[in-house]
Amino acid sequence: MGASMSNPKDPFVEFQAGATVFKEGDAGNEMYVIESGQVDILHPSGNGEVAASFGPGDFFGEAAMLEDLPRHATALAKAPTRLLRIERAAFGEVLRQNPEIAIRIMRTMMARQRVTEQRLHEALSGQGKARSAATAPRAEAPRPAAPAPAAAPAPAPAPAPASAAAVPQMALCLSSGEMLLLDPARTEFLVGRPDPATGTTPEINLGPFDANRTLSRRHARILRDGAVYFLREEAGTSNGTFVNGDRVASGVSVPLKPGDKLRFGMIEVEVAVA
Repeated sequence: MGASMSNPKDPFVEFQAGATVFKEGDAGNEMYVIESGQVDILHPSGNGEVAASFGPGDFFGEAAMLEDLPRHATALAKAPTRLLRIERAAFGEVLRQNPEIAIRIMRTMMARQRVTEQRLHEALSGQGKARSAATAPRAEAPRPAAPAPAAAPAPAPAPAPASAAAVPQMALCLSSGEMLLLDPARTEFLVGRPDPATGTTPEINLGPFDANRTLSRRHARILRDGAVYFLREEAGTSNGTFVNGDRVASGVSVPLKPGDKLRFGMIEVEVAVA
C-alpha cells in the first residue's frame, strides 16, 4: 500500500513498509525529512541495489526539487515511515523558520560535489596514466655499468632535536566499556555517523552505538591545541551536545579533561587517558 495523510493540509505523509515514495523519472516537486522509519534509495541501474539508506532526521529528494528536474532514482519505505513533505513553493518559508535545514542541505550538497570531483579526478588520472604507458618509447637494452667509485664514508648522523612535550593518549569510553582512541598525531576529529550519500565516515564514528538515530552526521568536533583538547558543536546539530550535563553552544570550544562526561544526542561517553 502507499501513502496516507490525515488531511490535505497536513505536511506529514506516512508510508507502509515496501511502499514507493517516488519513482525514477517522477517530477521532483518536493523534498522529504524523515521523522520516523527508514527510506532506501535504489541504484539507478534498475537492479534493485540500495545506493543509500536514510533514517530519522535525514532528508532526501532535495536535488531534484531545487533544480526542477525529474527524479534520478526510486525511493522506497524500508519500514513504516512518517515523512515531512516540503513542497517547492513552501521551501523558502521553511528555511526562514528552520535555518538549520538550509545548513544541512548545503553541507550535504557540498560533500556530494566533493565526492563527484574526486571520482572525476581519479578517472582522468587513470586515463592519463594509460595513455602515457601506451605511448612511452621502448627502453634500450641496458649497457654494462662502469665500476662505481669507492663510496666516501657516510657522515655521522646529527643528533635528533629534543622532542616537544608528549601529547597524552586520550580516549572516549562508552558505557559498554569500549574505548575510542584519539590519534595523538591528529588535531581535529569529526564526531558523528557515516553519510551514505557521500560515502564519508567521521573520525569518531558513533553510528554503531546510536540505535535511536539521535546523532547528526556532522554532530561535533574534538580539537587539539598542543596537549589540550576542546569540544565544539557543529552548526545545524539537532539533538544537542553536552559536557558534564551542560549544553554546549554551537560554535563554542569547551576545554576537556579526563573524567569529563560527554553526551552526543543520546550517546554518553567519558573522557579518559588511555
